[in-house]
Amino acid sequence: MADIVALTGATGFIGGHVAAALLDAGWRLRVLVRGAPPAALAAAPAVTLVRGALDDPASLRELVSGAAAVVHLAGVVKARRRHEFFAVNRDGVARLLDAVGPGAPRLVLLSSLAAREPGVSAYAASKRAGDAVLAERGDGLAWTILRPPVVYGPGDRNTLAFFRAVARGIGPLLAPEAARVSCLHVGDLAGAVVALLGAGEATHGETYEIADGEPGGYGWRRLIEIAASHLGTRPRIVRVPRSLLGAAARINALVGLAAGLATMLSPDKVREIGHLDWVCRDSGLNEAVGWRPQVSVARGFASTIDWYRREKWL
Repeated sequence: MADIVALTGATGFIGGHVAAALLDAGWRLRVLVRGAPPAALAAAPAVTLVRGALDDPASLRELVSGAAAVVHLAGVVKARRRHEFFAVNRDGVARLLDAVGPGAPRLVLLSSLAAREPGVSAYAASKRAGDAVLAERGDGLAWTILRPPVVYGPGDRNTLAFFRAVARGIGPLLAPEAARVSCLHVGDLAGAVVALLGAGEATHGETYEIADGEPGGYGWRRLIEIAASHLGTRPRIVRVPRSLLGAAARINALVGLAAGLATMLSPDKVREIGHLDWVCRDSGLNEAVGWRPQVSVARGFASTIDWYRREKWL
């Protein structure tokens, strides 16, 4: 009988792809769910659902009991206040470690490249704090931290606005020309998780930045050009002044706060967008487990756009 992977965040964009990749690799899954799970996940015979949340210690103990590995994907990328990021992205890691206990199985934590620059935003600081919790309390665990950059692919809502703008003939330059970013297709990220779980303790105590292998990453203008080539448009490049973007973010954040909703566009997000260096330079995972990214941005954008069109999102 296949070993069990305890998985958090399986109902999200990245989590859905990781769950599918683990099932394809022959793992059984025990999945933490708060609400109604996707139909495909609920119907899979190799999946056991555990009702609960990261702030429910009993459900976390049930989740990890007897598991051969734990993959922690759950987190928040938007919140109304700073402490709400930390309550999930830091304290969720701590509670999971409480449930796992010492001498537990393999543990993979999905962090973010933003954790490299904790002073940029509350999100970045909370992800760095979650990484620190695992590093400080990980004695006796075979743990690994993954820090991906921009993750995109079928099912992603966060990059949809970018593709919609280019489809409508607008190429928004939200960052300076000098800004560079790495990218990673969600399928390659899922493949990295699978590779890690098959590597035993070869990556114990390591933190890896992972991306699609493009040296030096991408400029925003280049990403617009690639998207346009698959959308069949010739977008007009529109440079959005940081002052204007910042003003829109402040208004958006105030409206969200009044409505009790977390919004993606915030002053913190503007600082993240304007940061000049979101390039992954770490090839350690490639060397440690033989993982190699398979999907270029050109190919990945094409498949993502096709999916958006099939789902009538674009």
